[in-house]
Amino acid sequence: MGIPLLICDDSNMARKQVARSLPTDWDVDITFATNGVEGLQAIKEGKGEITFLDLTMPEMDGYGVLEHVFSEGLNAMVIVISGDIQPEAHERVKKMGALEFIKKPINKEKLSDVLNAYGLHKN
Repeated sequence: MGIPLLICDDSNMARKQVARSLPTDWDVDITFATNGVEGLQAIKEGKGEITFLDLTMPEMDGYGVLEHVFSEGLNAMVIVISGDIQPEAHERVKKMGALEFIKKPINKEKLSDVLNAYGLHKN
């Protein structure tokens, strides 16, 4: 059984792009969520040990998800993937507990570097 990995983004295209960017030899069980409410529920169900999280989504944004994950002590290593390139957004998500911030559109090499840096995957 692979590592439970959640891709939470309201854009179907973005979810597919992140999934295609994952290392092909990485043993993960992928779950998709289309908004923060679905994403938070998936994390609570143990499906988001590693979570790729967009910031701008309906129903609950990525900031709301981060707030719940860390205030409730949920088991999730969160990497934010967002088009919001404001330095304030980067600082805010890091302060909230996200491991890293990757800008959209996702770059496969950058993703690989982040996964390696945190010991989540070795290439």
